Amino acid sequence: MNTNTTPVDLTITPRDRRFGRDATQSRWWMNNDPIATAFYNALSVTFPRGEAYFIEAVKAHRDGVPPRLENEIRAFVMQEVMHSREHVAFNRKVAEAGYDISELEKAVEDSMEKTKDRPAIVDLAVTMALEHYTAILAHQFLRYKDLLEGAEAEWGDLWRWHAIEEIEHKGVAYDTWLHATKDWSRWQRWKVKSRVMLLVTMLFWPRRIRGMKILLAQDGITGWQAFRRINWYLWGRPGQLRRALKPWLAYFLPGFHPWKHDDRELIQLADSEYQDAVLPSATSQEAMAA
Repeated sequence: MNTNTTPVDLTITPRDRRFGRDATQSRWWMNNDPIATAFYNALSVTFPRGEAYFIEAVKAHRDGVPPRLENEIRAFVMQEVMHSREHVAFNRKVAEAGYDISELEKAVEDSMEKTKDRPAIVDLAVTMALEHYTAILAHQFLRYKDLLEGAEAEWGDLWRWHAIEEIEHKGVAYDTWLHATKDWSRWQRWKVKSRVMLLVTMLFWPRRIRGMKILLAQDGITGWQAFRRINWYLWGRPGQLRRALKPWLAYFLPGFHPWKHDDRELIQLADSEYQDAVLPSATSQEAMAA
């Protein structure tokens, strides 16, 4: 198999699950840890608007794509729509647990406002970079059991379900980019995607940390204490930033493709719980992608 392309036997499978509609979310639902809870809560706030942005960025370049990629884009759209729906519900639970997330939501809205009137190819490059980040985090959530260990069951299941589908469709934005830039030189592609990734990184983590600080302040964790505990969580234990460094650097290598690292075995290990939620592939996908 050519590891520089999406595997020919890959199937992107939308799984229509709903999580925690009747559940009560504890304030520190993630292992009774305010730092870990703040990380997931701050990340979740970005998803409803962010994934809608991803959908539009990819759909803007779907005309003329090969049939296989066209089908993968349909499945990608279905998955992202359901992710948005579930994180809207999750974010509502975060608010019900006593957190004011309005400032975080406003920051996302302001960020989205800045994307208006931007060239569509830039939006696709941003989407491609952020999809690489979500694939890195998804891989971590499924591989490293300590990341979701101790989570309340419903919310742990939500994040694992999301991770499965993020891994499955991790090559869609990238393959759409390759199609959209098929007339570019390899140097031009590399230059643009690398610059965009650097800019995305300069914004992504500071914004997530700021979101964590806003939430932690509502728990009375501020100043040096918040700084120390956030940095230990990201760089020490469990060390999600530390663990992300190597796959992040891989993005800049010549010949990079998301599926150069085939981690579908993680999906197979985690997927049995979601078989009953698998959607039929034909008419429902067409309706969702329209």
